[in-house]
Amino acid sequence: MARKKRGKPTEHEASEAWLLPYSDLLTLLLALFITLFAMSQTDEKKVADMAQAFTSAFNAGGPSFFDKAGPSESRYAEMPSDEDRGNSAYIAENQQLEQVKKQLDQYIEQNHLKEQLSTELTEDGLMIRIKEKALFPSGSAELVPESQKIGPIIAGLLVPLAERVVISGHTDNVPISTARYPSNWELSSQRALNFMKFIMAQDGRLNPARFSAVGYSEYHPVASDDTEEGRVQNRRVEVLIARKFHFNSNEAAAGR
Repeated sequence: MARKKRGKPTEHEASEAWLLPYSDLLTLLLALFITLFAMSQTDEKKVADMAQAFTSAFNAGGPSFFDKAGPSESRYAEMPSDEDRGNSAYIAENQQLEQVKKQLDQYIEQNHLKEQLSTELTEDGLMIRIKEKALFPSGSAELVPESQKIGPIIAGLLVPLAERVVISGHTDNVPISTARYPSNWELSSQRALNFMKFIMAQDGRLNPARFSAVGYSEYHPVASDDTEEGRVQNRRVEVLIARKFHFNSNEAAAGR
């Protein structure tokens, strides 16, 4: 039998199939770096849009690594909002005002001053009410010696605080007309001013910028002026330690 002739060996051409996965890999790496860069930015919407675009391009809408790209909701949930911080500040301030009230109430009890001095914690702040007879003679704005029982104590309690202090003078509706005080406006204003100066003089650490004085005459009564008992209550000086923070009820309701 005749032998078959062997043909010359065929030379195989170099394959370029490796270029396709290589280009895909480069594309994926580029996408990864772009995503990492976007994650470092604060624009959440752009990051979400980019993640969605990459998901569609590489996975035809299926699950993807990019589905979890972008800012983490849990990470942002751990950061307190402005409202959270506001209510925390309110609570801390309220505790401080409650402590001041407690200290002053103890002093009132120990020195038998319930008929002259009272405290009330309101949404405006800590209100200290001082009846006229504890500070001034009738129809006058000159401080009496008994005021030494009250002024230095209030000044000492105000030193560690940072809140504004509003001192207001009040009268009853009985008209006054003297050379020095033509009306209850002048009398109430002068009483507030004199007591404010007296308090600030007790301690040099008190910042005058925190203080203000105002006279309300007869127009902010706490009792009826139809009786002598009511008029006695209305003749007073009030010291308001005004809150810096107020409670946000909307945030509290959302957190329930």
